[in-house]
Amino acid sequence: NGFRRIGYIGPEPPFGTHTYRFMVYTLDTVLGLNPGATRKQLEKAMEGHILQTGLLEGKFGT
Repeated sequence: NGFRRIGYIGPEPPFGTHTYRFMVYTLDTVLGLNPGATRKQLEKAMEGHILQTGLLEGKFGT
């Protein structure tokens, strides 16, 4: 994530309305990645295990 810390931290946008998109995946296995795994490692581990995908989109603004 952009905070360079492990875990999810909610949006902290500057003033105005912003669109957020979250890709969600249904997998046929537990990936077993270590904390701090990179996006590239995640994508590689998911190869061949994605059953379905979805997109969650929302707007957040001040």
